Amino acid sequence: MSLADLRQEYSRESLSERDVDANPIRQFDRWFAQAKNAGLVEPNAMALATSTSDGRPSVRMVLLKGADAAGFVFFTDYRSRKGLELTDNPRAALCMWWDVLQRQVRIEGTIERISPAESLTYFSTRPYGSQVGAWASLQSSVLIARDLLEREVAKYFEKYPEGTEVPLPHHWGGYRLTPESIEFWQGRPSRLHDRIVYSRAGDAWTIGRLSP
Repeated sequence: MSLADLRQEYSRESLSERDVDANPIRQFDRWFAQAKNAGLVEPNAMALATSTSDGRPSVRMVLLKGADAAGFVFFTDYRSRKGLELTDNPRAALCMWWDVLQRQVRIEGTIERISPAESLTYFSTRPYGSQVGAWASLQSSVLIARDLLEREVAKYFEKYPEGTEVPLPHHWGGYRLTPESIEFWQGRPSRLHDRIVYSRAGDAWTIGRLSP
């Protein structure tokens, strides 16, 4: 079977303007709760798209770690490619795909770093190895050999023995995307999908439908 022959018919549910919440964050919470209950391995996995100021795009998977009225939060190394691109151009897009539910959520908006106190609160909940790894890895930089990374990890294991407090690295923390638009996509038969989009104007949201 060729790639061109791969296709999936979507027929699980529909999505109407009458069915969605007036507030997109509450609508997201509703869908995310259903995604968590659907048995997905990582329902909070999402594609993060960034670009430089001259328009060169890049995309990668990250994990959503917070979602509320203020925005959507994820964590990374500020020195990584995405961190540098967000410094250059603080606009980004997120996309979550829940195949079991035949659903997709797309979010676009502006991004800023969260406070060090907020980052520390999350960092302190990470597993010990992940805390040490944030110190040892210069994310996105060229690595000549794997053993160089392992030596750095061993150095920080010695510097911060297990059971002691691992401080928050100054180069690591969270970003919050403040949404300007949020689209909820529900797969439908014959590729006639339902697409409900919320657009922000100040503190108010308007709801519209997009062609599939």
